[in-house]
Amino acid sequence: MTNSALATAAVAAVDLVKVYGSGPGAVRALDGVTVGFDRAAFTAIMGPSGSGKSTLMHCLAGLDTATSGAALLGGTDLTRLPDKALTRTRLDRIGFVFQSFNLLPQLTAGENILLPLSLAGPAHDRALYTRLTEVLGIADRLRHRPAELSGGQQQRVALARALLTRPEVVFADEPTGNLDSRAGAEVLGFLRHSVREFGQTVVMVTHDPLAAAHADRVVLLADGRLAGELRDPDLPTVIEALRTAGAGR
Repeated sequence: MTNSALATAAVAAVDLVKVYGSGPGAVRALDGVTVGFDRAAFTAIMGPSGSGKSTLMHCLAGLDTATSGAALLGGTDLTRLPDKALTRTRLDRIGFVFQSFNLLPQLTAGENILLPLSLAGPAHDRALYTRLTEVLGIADRLRHRPAELSGGQQQRVALARALLTRPEVVFADEPTGNLDSRAGAEVLGFLRHSVREFGQTVVMVTHDPLAAAHADRVVLLADGRLAGELRDPDLPTVIEALRTAGAGR
């Protein structure tokens, strides 16, 4: 990837290395990965088990510390930020959607959605809050607690929470992993909608070829290294690319 492409990316890894442990038992989860993720685009990260896809996302999102290299959010190298500045950056500039929803059970759906604003401090954007809850079909469920919601509804609450702060990038870690096929398709459809309608940048880790086929681009990893990419993927090309990446291990 060219320096100019990296410079204009929403988020990028530059020669990123992550090693767990030390000595003979050390595991090199990322081995010099350089890749950028386009603004206002939906990118999926895929690869065989142990390929480093979740580690890459965690380093790019500031959830894990790289051994060496750079994790760039716009012009900010997250690997060089002190803890307090890194926490502030995650609150202000990054949204998260997880497989396990990560909703607080004692709060209502509406309170869960508004939680990042109460932590980050910006004024409540009532218009965006209303629009997100209506588009996601949860406007009539905002007084319910997570235990009173289906899995699909809980993930839509998590999506609204991630988007309400207008983050530079949303990281989605297996967002359909705990959902049935119908609810999963609805969540993926809204991720696509958020890119098209709101100009959102979405980076998703998934093992599911059908989920990846919703993306604009698929980045493939194997053994902690880049193993190729697909533009405008569909299900057959994703399956074939995964087979090739797995065979090359």
